[in-house]
Amino acid sequence: MPDATSQTEHHRPTVRIAGKADARVTGLVSSMRLEEAEGGLCSLELRFDALARYTDAAAELAFEDEQLLRLGAPIGIYTGPETAPQEIFRGVITGIEAVFTHDTAPEFVVLAEDALQKARLARHTRVHDTTTLARLAEDLAKNLGLRPVINGLQEPLGLQVQWNESDLAFMRRLLATRDADLQVAGDELHVAPRSTVRRGTLTLNLYSELRRARVTADLAHQATEITCSGWNGLQGTTVSGRSTGSPPGPGAGRTGAELLQQTLGARKEHLGSLPVANSDEATAIAKAAFDARARRFVCVDGTAEGTPTLRVGTHVNLRGLSPRFDNTYYVVRACHRYDTLHGYETDFEAECAFLGAP
Repeated sequence: MPDATSQTEHHRPTVRIAGKADARVTGLVSSMRLEEAEGGLCSLELRFDALARYTDAAAELAFEDEQLLRLGAPIGIYTGPETAPQEIFRGVITGIEAVFTHDTAPEFVVLAEDALQKARLARHTRVHDTTTLARLAEDLAKNLGLRPVINGLQEPLGLQVQWNESDLAFMRRLLATRDADLQVAGDELHVAPRSTVRRGTLTLNLYSELRRARVTADLAHQATEITCSGWNGLQGTTVSGRSTGSPPGPGAGRTGAELLQQTLGARKEHLGSLPVANSDEATAIAKAAFDARARRFVCVDGTAEGTPTLRVGTHVNLRGLSPRFDNTYYVVRACHRYDTLHGYETDFEAECAFLGAP
């Protein structure tokens, strides 16, 4: 395992304010925590040593002039090798803290969120007679000043009501019915079904790049069939849909539905409380619900050496665990951490629909 102390300076995150790196600011970073997960909206906590001495003068509080770190200021974080740092966050400072204790030096804390924070704050009541997720995503990107990158999602959604919901919550709710996700990457808003997302591929070997892993295969929430039903008020008829699924996501091996059938028997789940207006919509929701369960059959919680390419949507190949658990997983959460003791590390959670052969 690499020595964390020797890597501390090499992997110290680079802070950019208004697009420009500032060596003084970067040199005062004591810790970083960047969280990203499915559904978008990355959050950043950046801690600085608040006392600094730039000349022979006495030490003074470094950020009181608000020339660089201030509420509303744009901020970017870059990590990786000094010769080729990669952007892992771009957003706006939404909170600041000052921490004073009797036994340590003062700290200055910056809290920031990416561009989706505007969608979190925007709350509306709207009725959409006929729309698609692609069209809603385009409108959201335009409101946020982002460039939309949309894959599919052109199917009509029918009547949809946004009732006193934030724009972000409304999009997340509708995307869940199609097992889709949204993420901000730089100045782009990426929206796509989970099955088509591949934000790069990475291989992690246990006790090398992969420092810790806990892997769980669990049948508790698996099903062999999902059904969905509703009522078409205009035609006065019932509507229904069903799904037995197709293996979603990366990886190979035995699915949770297959092992459930072999060990505990068939298990059917019915969704009767969701508003659906036609059979196509009911089928789409049943498929999304089945796939969401299936891809969580095998879950890993791990820690890797810090790498900026380990992001939500990355396909990560885990090696050196065991024949059953060595597989390709889809990352659903990533936390990039830095401190002066451990250096740069990345915690992550990932999912796979398959369990390998023993």
